[in-house]
Formats: sequence, structure tokens, C-alpha cells
Amino acid sequence: MEIDKNWFQDWFNSPYYQLLYNKRDEKEAAAFIDKLLAFLHPVAGATMLDVACGRGRHARYLASKGYEVTGIDLSIESINAARKFENDHLSFFQHDMRLPFRVNFFDIVFNFFTSFGYFESKRDNDNALRTLKNALKPGGKLVLDYLNSRYVESHLVAHEILEKEGVVFDIHRALVNKKFQKQINILDQTKMRRLVFTESVNAFTKQDFEEMFAKQGLQINEIFGDYHFNSFDEERSPRLIIVATKL
Repeated sequence: MEIDKNWFQDWFNSPYYQLLYNKRDEKEAAAFIDKLLAFLHPVAGATMLDVACGRGRHARYLASKGYEVTGIDLSIESINAARKFENDHLSFFQHDMRLPFRVNFFDIVFNFFTSFGYFESKRDNDNALRTLKNALKPGGKLVLDYLNSRYVESHLVAHEILEKEGVVFDIHRALVNKKFQKQINILDQTKMRRLVFTESVNAFTKQDFEEMFAKQGLQINEIFGDYHFNSFDEERSPRLIIVATKL
């Protein structure tokens, strides 16, 4: 499986990406955010940043609660779709998360649904985490929602075939060099064409994040193991949800 180091630039802008992942659970996402807000107790009108916001489903829900929300994403296709929902409390920008954005500005920064760890080099991943940290005001909160690598490894489905709206997705998965790699072979039966996309996500562990957060001056307050806020268990938890404070 050959992985382009900038795989995310083409894949996240592709309509096939939206088609493959268009069944995400909106009710679960809303319930998760409600639990987060109850846990974080943000002040009225708090400033929030959703990093790698995609088409803005989380950002839109947060803004509906009266917070001042900004979303950033590298994909111009996603940002253009999100901008249709902009209002006085909600704005979106195309931006590379490896580069600084509004330093010392936000009360809370969110990074949802394993939207981290895409980059090939340690330097790029460190730069991305630095962006999340630097965007926070001192004492601000970071919430990073990542897959639990140990759990994913033990539940990895090596091969599956899905068909959606006349498009066949032939998906192969593997853990290679501490990265979860996915090759997506696409047959568009309507347009009679074949395409291949890849994904690569670092298999970061709880210990990896503890080291990265300490390096950036982020103090970890809580680690949850799922969207219901159960305690984190390295073997059994599907998620690794970290809440930290900027020192």
C-alpha cells in the first residue's frame, strides 16, 4: 500500500469522501457535545475554535448554543459547504492546522473525530498540536477526540466492500510502521471510472499524547474512553478523548 504523504489534500476534497462517510450519527454528535459543554461549563458567549471542522456539523451545533464559533479546515470544498451556514456567531476559514491561527484568542479549542495525526513527520504533528495550544487563551481548554489505537488494532477489519449510490468502495486496512493505513479502491459504475485514494493516521497511544501535551505545556485534566464519558481503558475503549488546559 503506497501512501501519499499529502493524501488528505485530494481525499478530503473528493465527493467520494463525502459519500463514503455520509452516515455519521448526528444525534450521537449532538449528545456528545452537550455532555462536553456540561463538563466544561463555558461562559456565555465563549469563543470556540473547531480545528479540522469539515463541513461544520459540530461548529454549527455549538453556534446554535450561542457561542462564538470559528471553524478551520484545509479542504476548500468542505469550507465552501460550511460557509452556507455562517451567521453572526459562526464563521469558517480554509487553513492548514500546521500553521498558527489567532494566537491566545479562544476559550476552548476542539479537534473532533480523529482529525489529528495525519502527517508523515513528527515535526508536522507537533506543529499541529502547537496550533491548537497557541490558539487558546492562557487557562483555556483543549478537547482532542482520537481513536484508541490499541482497540482499533484489535478490531481492525482488513477488507470490506461497500456500495453506495452506484459507487463500489473496495477498502483494505492495515497497521504499518505504527500507522493505520487504508486503501480505498473506487468503482463509479455510473461514470464508469476507477479511482484509488489512501488514508494514513498515526497509531498514537495515551503515552504518546501525554508526552506531546507535556512538550506543548498542556496539562491533561481528564481522559474519557467513549462519547458517553466512560473511563478510558486501553484495551476496551473505542475512543481516546483528552481534555487539557493551557498552562
